[in-house]
Amino acid sequence: MTTTVDCPYCGESLEITVDTSVRQQDYIEDCQVCCKPIQFRIHVDADGQARIDVRSEDE
Repeated sequence: MTTTVDCPYCGESLEITVDTSVRQQDYIEDCQVCCKPIQFRIHVDADGQARIDVRSEDE
């Protein structure tokens, strides 16, 4: 699944790919524009719908 999220630092829209076969995901990836670390928390429900929480590292 591909979706778009906004960087919590610079506000730039970023396209990400979510692996919906993994129910819980928690990882850090640098913004492609401002290079600051973004924390991704992803929960995939039983229907395969992903809830994506994007935060700055200090939140």
